[in-house]
Amino acid sequence: MFEDLLSLLFPESCYACDGAMARGEKYICTGCNIKLPYTDYHLHGATELNPLQRRFWGKVQVRYAFSYLLFMPKGRVQRILHKLKYKGAKELGEHLGKRYGSLLSDHHYHEQFDLVVPVPLHKYKLRRRGYNQSDCFSKGLSESMQLPFKADALMRTLDTGTQTRKNRLDRWYNVEQVFQVKHPDSVQGKRILLADDVMTTGATLEACAAALLAAGATEVSVVTIAAA
Repeated sequence: MFEDLLSLLFPESCYACDGAMARGEKYICTGCNIKLPYTDYHLHGATELNPLQRRFWGKVQVRYAFSYLLFMPKGRVQRILHKLKYKGAKELGEHLGKRYGSLLSDHHYHEQFDLVVPVPLHKYKLRRRGYNQSDCFSKGLSESMQLPFKADALMRTLDTGTQTRKNRLDRWYNVEQVFQVKHPDSVQGKRILLADDVMTTGATLEACAAALLAAGATEVSVVTIAAA
């Protein structure tokens, strides 16, 4: 009864619309869950390339490319990502990872990977923010897909600053030499699922995938919460 009273007086807010959530709802309200722009890229299968896979043509070899949501400026997805990245909503990242990981596992994609690796933050940015949003997403994926997760497999050697206002060529030059595999033996011979919060041009993911492949990974696939 006490919990019901608290829920009535101080309802939790939906991370997508900021509206009050009903009892039993968690992180994202039912209305927003219905209206979120899902990609359904997991339905393309192994032979039919989806739009994200085509972004890597001629750049780096990527086996699969998945994104849970389509990024819409000034919409629900942007609010979700902003709260995950800047408002300390770490549990939201894990929640989305669990949901998408379960969906991918339902289609047997969990059988295609050996290890989940997040895109790293530079240590100074990690210290300022206190957490890496890609770690949160990766933890959720790892749990729901029953795959090991290694947060420190990749290391960012330079703080390149925000990518938000850079064009595609500038983004690539900005990240080309900044990622290293910290422990090559941890990725050698492994099928890596590389996870990040959002894909815009794909330059960061390209650079990370190239570093993993150069360190001996058998293949790399990518997964994000959202893609522009």
